[in-house]
Amino acid sequence: MRRRGFHGFTVKVNRTSLKRLTALIIVGVMSLFIFTGVLTSFEPGYGMASSSINQWANGLEGEDFVHLLGMENQYFKQELPSDAEAMSLSGVAFQVATSINPDDPRSLLGRELPGFSLFDGQIIVAGEGTDYTNLPFESAPPLEVIMAEREATKESLAKLEELKQAGDNLQGSTDGRKVAHIIHSHNTESFLPELKTDVVNEAFHGEVNITLVGEKLSQELEKRGIGTEIEERDVQGALKNRGWQYAQSYDASREFVKEAIAQNDDLQFFFDLHRDTLSRDKTTVTINGVEYGRTVFVVGGDHSNYEHNLKLAEELHEMLEEKYPGLSRGVILKAGRGTNGKFNQDLSKQSMLVEFGGVHNSLEEVYRSAEALADVFADYYWNAEAVDGTDDVETEEAVDVSAADGEEEEK
Repeated sequence: MRRRGFHGFTVKVNRTSLKRLTALIIVGVMSLFIFTGVLTSFEPGYGMASSSINQWANGLEGEDFVHLLGMENQYFKQELPSDAEAMSLSGVAFQVATSINPDDPRSLLGRELPGFSLFDGQIIVAGEGTDYTNLPFESAPPLEVIMAEREATKESLAKLEELKQAGDNLQGSTDGRKVAHIIHSHNTESFLPELKTDVVNEAFHGEVNITLVGEKLSQELEKRGIGTEIEERDVQGALKNRGWQYAQSYDASREFVKEAIAQNDDLQFFFDLHRDTLSRDKTTVTINGVEYGRTVFVVGGDHSNYEHNLKLAEELHEMLEEKYPGLSRGVILKAGRGTNGKFNQDLSKQSMLVEFGGVHNSLEEVYRSAEALADVFADYYWNAEAVDGTDDVETEEAVDVSAADGEEEEK
């Protein structure tokens, strides 16, 4: 009887264990389906994707990477400092699954606050006073401003004529070759001191605008022996004729840049000039008693050439810091949602977008900045030419335009 009782107890225990195991399997399968459903139900950009993992991996610290290797091979951990802290696996899992970085509140606020994505740029090199509260950003003019022409002051119109006359007889000495190209994707961006208005959103004009800074930069480069060409066509006019939105400015200017590359094999460097909308104290610096409109380099990170363009921007920033301390606000990398992410820099490995001053700066102030940039760029160019030992700077050729267009573009 005891034996039967014992066997009966054993059978009962086995049946209970089997039921529990079955229940665990069912719950596990259901949990897996629920988890998979949650991940796939997120809107694009909110769930776990390869881009999220790539973004996390790019920001991985050196010690964290060694910790990951050490999970497979303890030998690697011998190289870590004695005070090194182990990485938080829960934090990593949370960041990869949600694309939210616990150490960067912008990754959460950007989804909740309209327009907050403007601050998603990454500061690669911070100039004096540069932080995430004063990143450069592009603001579209109100429709009524686009349709109505602003009135410029007589002094500004006089500056326009004077500048054009000053450049009539200039000729670079790169054997007659035009090696630098200047374009203005937002060519109507203007400066309040030159207009009969003090409203920031009205700082746009058909003639007195950022293109004058491009003309000044061209003249200063020519004076220093660097042949330069300027895109004279009206990008914003092309937008208007096609019924395109302001956000498509780079799509319109892209066509002009591609044509320039196709028509001139000598082109090596590409400048797209803009002006910022920040307050005067953020965009102005005094150097040796003279006021300048501060510059900032913006690099698009959504293409394969961005590291080349980033390196060029960093070098020019450092050169500006050495000769004109405080002039450069730094180097900003922009990529992902809420921005163009390319700025046509995928067409050339030596392309840059430069913001000159802001709406509150005068033309004289940004002219000085253009001269300063031409000064350091000429040093960069001719030093590279001397190292190369030929007439051309040893640089990467412009990328295959057709190949660049093969990449998906954001409209």
